[in-house]
Amino acid sequence: MNTATIEDAALHLPEEARAQLAHKLLISLDTQSELEIAEDWRNEASRRAADIDNGAATLIPADAVRAAARALLK
Repeated sequence: MNTATIEDAALHLPEEARAQLAHKLLISLDTQSELEIAEDWRNEASRRAADIDNGAATLIPADAVRAAARALLK
């Protein structure tokens, strides 16, 4: 089976199956383990929470973000 055949088959999978496959493929490229990636995300979340708590982050209301996203999709 060649790459084009695999790609075509993958693109015809249901959305959830494509997402799972994409996740597995991306992980296969990373040198970090899933545990290391999870730890990195926890650290990033803690950093962002601290930025919010100490006023270093500029918060944007969800309605404004949603409106901007919808405008981009039009």
